[in-house]
Amino acid sequence: MLRRLVAGLAAIVLVAEAAVLVLVHIVLGRTTANQSMSIAGSDPDVMSKATYGMGAGMGAFLVLCAVLAAVTAIRDRSPNRFGRIVLISGAVAHGVLGILAVVLVGWAAFATMMLILCLLVLILTLYAARPGGEGDTGGDAPPLPPPPPYGELKPTSP
Repeated sequence: MLRRLVAGLAAIVLVAEAAVLVLVHIVLGRTTANQSMSIAGSDPDVMSKATYGMGAGMGAFLVLCAVLAAVTAIRDRSPNRFGRIVLISGAVAHGVLGILAVVLVGWAAFATMMLILCLLVLILTLYAARPGGEGDTGGDAPPLPPPPPYGELKPTSP
């Protein structure tokens, strides 16, 4: 029950974050275009289009993470290898964004980034992959057998 709740909450939060980041990038892109800002002589039109593209890319990545979290919550099974890699990448990105946010924006933004990081890490740990490489079956599978013995311990001196 807790696993599904965490994965569903993470999906909702990631969609909201994607919408906010896309909106921020749209505002930044329009501001750059309207003010004819340039850095070191770069073209303002290129800068505004790059800002739009970065917002779209970040939004798409966060929506992909949200879809993977939602699928995990609905199926109540561990994400596959691709899904785990994407969620790990999202967690790392939120860690880096959290470090930047505390310096540039403040502690509230840092706390928000760390909350989302915690949700992603909780998904990855609550839906831990099975040692055989297969995803979790939702707790209905029999327990794994104990590992085989690797030999007896023998004294090295007589």
